[in-house]
This record gives sequence, structure tokens and C-alpha cells, in this order.
Amino acid sequence: VQLVESGGGLVQPGGSLRLSCAASGFTFSSYVMSWYRQAPGKERELVAGISSVGGYTDYADSVKGRFTISRDNAKNTVYLQMNSLKPEDTAVYSCNARHFVLGDDYWGQGTQVTVSS
Repeated sequence: VQLVESGGGLVQPGGSLRLSCAASGFTFSSYVMSWYRQAPGKERELVAGISSVGGYTDYADSVKGRFTISRDNAKNTVYLQMNSLKPEDTAVYSCNARHFVLGDDYWGQGTQVTVSS
């Protein structure tokens, strides 16, 4: 099982980034996919989640209206489009795959997002 994030980097406030998480080794289309983030000295928090077929999404209040989660089950990839970025969005962003019936819970290694002028 692998979850490989990409797309992080340094961006100015107000800018945009698109994170990608490429999955392999499991039946991607059967898993709920989520993005979490953890800033230095803070607990990990759920940023956004998307159901297995993409019909349901949920967001943390702090990112609603700015971030969009999506998935392409044909490409085994989940995305996080981040717009209007703020310095407080600075964190390591990690991809998570979860199957609530099987009890599987997989994590990627994370990608750093830094919002700074």
C-alpha cells in the first residue's frame, strides 16, 4: 500500500496550490479519502474528506469556500485545490485512506505547505 503526496511548496498569501495523492496497493474506489494537516506544535486536524464515489464532501470550517477536495477513481488519485491561502494554512499535509468496514487506515508521508511573503 502506498499513498504518495505531491504539490506542496512555498506560496505567497492569497496564492493557490494543488495537492495530489497517488494511491496504490488497495481498491482505491472503495475507500473514503481525506486530507489532514499538522502545523508545528499543533495537533493534526482534518482538512477535507470525500466519499468513495465522490458524492459527499466535508470540510473544516477554517477552509470552507477556499479548499476543494476531489478524486479521480480511474487514476487512483485524490486532490486538494487550495485557494486564497493564508499563513495559518502552513502545515504538513497528509493523505489518508480509510475503509470503515475492513478497518483499514492508510497514511501518506506528507507534503509541506508554507504560506509566507
